[in-house]
Amino acid sequence: MIQESANVLWNRPKGPAYYSLGLACKGYAQAIPGQFVMLRISQQHAPLLRRPFSIHRLIIQKGQCVGIELLYKVVGVGTRLLSSARKGDLLDILGPIGNGFRIPDRYHTVYLVGGGIGVPPLVFLATQLVQSGMSPAACRMFLGGRSEEDLLCIEDFKSLGIAVHITTDDGSAGDHCLVTHPLETAVAQSPPDGIYACGPLPMLACIVGISEKYAVACQVSIESMMACGMGACLGCAVPKRNDPDRYWHVCKDGPVFDAADVSL
Repeated sequence: MIQESANVLWNRPKGPAYYSLGLACKGYAQAIPGQFVMLRISQQHAPLLRRPFSIHRLIIQKGQCVGIELLYKVVGVGTRLLSSARKGDLLDILGPIGNGFRIPDRYHTVYLVGGGIGVPPLVFLATQLVQSGMSPAACRMFLGGRSEEDLLCIEDFKSLGIAVHITTDDGSAGDHCLVTHPLETAVAQSPPDGIYACGPLPMLACIVGISEKYAVACQVSIESMMACGMGACLGCAVPKRNDPDRYWHVCKDGPVFDAADVSL
């Protein structure tokens, strides 16, 4: 884990509420999909606490990792301030943090499932899967959003050769249903070796249920607000599956967990 002042390379709008943030920083060549960073939005003003952001992808130049890209949604004071950052600004960053997705050698087919701002880290994962030798045809992406404006990274997956199944809650694009509906249909017809998911907790809970129903291994990346990112504040606790009186901490023990280990 490294704390440094990262130079803003770009901060570009990606739709009505989303931004892509490029940061020049060191020590991320070995970052794992699913890991995150804690970013201090302002050096002088509120908010006081850092904000967690999953790593969307590595920035590679001449074969070297020179930084990371984050994809975020403007939802409050912190991200609204972040959206005003300009090229050349310095942002205090702490990372890479946490346990990421694991890719067992026995996995030959995988389904990726993302909802809303849970989609960006799956681009990092999909890229690593393909680069590690997995055929794009062996991967399927189930991508959901509240509306068409909340569908992220479709072209990123397609450019990797991965088939994308789109759903929206309001029917403005793709199938008019929850993303878990086509996922269950696909799992029932052709179970993969593993499912990787990131998104809202109700979506993850449903996916865990599907994975258990069809006996498919599943890893979930849990989104949680954090004050420290290092397990000190204990503010991101989730119950352990087989011992509900004891807790995991998303920042230190996760954010990626085996579905069998957490109670959602």
